[in-house]
Amino acid sequence: MIEVFRTNIETTSDAHNLIEMLDQLLPGSHINFDLHDCDKILRVEGNDFSVDAIVSLLSKKGFNCEVLE
Repeated sequence: MIEVFRTNIETTSDAHNLIEMLDQLLPGSHINFDLHDCDKILRVEGNDFSVDAIVSLLSKKGFNCEVLE
């Protein structure tokens, strides 16, 4: 399963911190950000994960996150 999200993450520091949190939430998943893309892409690849849990985690940390259609 692969999901791509639009975010408002601006800094590599924020991205790194969020990747650490997402790694705990989604063990075994491959997670990365593309902050050079205009949509500040978050890409998650794994066997089984909840899109809502990802959106919720980023929202709780003060960031916008939505599935990129």
